[in-house]
Amino acid sequence: MGFAGRRSGTREPSMSLLSIGEFAHASRLSPKALRLYDELSLLVPALVDPGSGYRWYAVEQLEPARRVAALRRIGVPLAEIKRMLPLAADEAAAALVAFWSGTEAEHAARRALASHLVGELQGRGSQMYEVEVRDVPERRLLCVIGRMHQSELVERSREVFVRPIQAAGLPRVPGDAGAAFLIFHGEVSGDSDGPVEWCRPVPEDRAGECAALLPELKLRTEPAHQEAFVRLPASTMADGGTEAELALSALREWAVRERREQGGAVRMVLSRALAEGSAEPQRQFAVPLR
Repeated sequence: MGFAGRRSGTREPSMSLLSIGEFAHASRLSPKALRLYDELSLLVPALVDPGSGYRWYAVEQLEPARRVAALRRIGVPLAEIKRMLPLAADEAAAALVAFWSGTEAEHAARRALASHLVGELQGRGSQMYEVEVRDVPERRLLCVIGRMHQSELVERSREVFVRPIQAAGLPRVPGDAGAAFLIFHGEVSGDSDGPVEWCRPVPEDRAGECAALLPELKLRTEPAHQEAFVRLPASTMADGGTEAELALSALREWAVRERREQGGAVRMVLSRALAEGSAEPQRQFAVPLR
């Protein structure tokens, strides 16, 4: 996308260079924003005076600067803009389309949650997901616990759990009982870094062998139990937790209606669609039942 500039030496600014004030006015970016973008290597001045630290920008940098400003106006985070920097134009366009699709999905999910909350305040139930119950057998789990905020969840999951397990080539437990899952032992949001436990079922007869391959993971046994769960399609993965709140509300309403008691922390199951023949990736939110 060509957002970055380059630093020069000590030469005098030429007619092709603009002062930071002139560049700010022409690009519709404040000097404060330009200094921040320089620090983040989003938009590096063409020349910086070594004595005063004064920044000068090339006229050719106006177009990418205006693009950065436009992306910020539609809410693209600075980290996402920086990720787009090395991409070719068509790849950057595809990344922007993907970002905007996720933004629209999150907005729709928030609208649904707002409608749900209005229904609760007005004394109306609003069952948005079908709640199902299943029996979970006793199983051996490889687990690791870490603390993180909502924004860190996906990347930390890949870093500490998904990639090590893929590299080790662990055998799978067949069926739904073999799906990996996360247990939320505390609140995980933008404000709270509650503890999360990643769990991967492993075959009973090879549990010791699997644990030896990944000594940083703890091997434990989970007792047999029932759990209530709701299914969320893969399209909700980027909703920032709004769909999760709707799913958990559905589970709470169901528990009150059916007079069932929660027997453990909320978990997110990373499985494939349970319908036979479907290969669509899917999340499920579940709670163990007493």
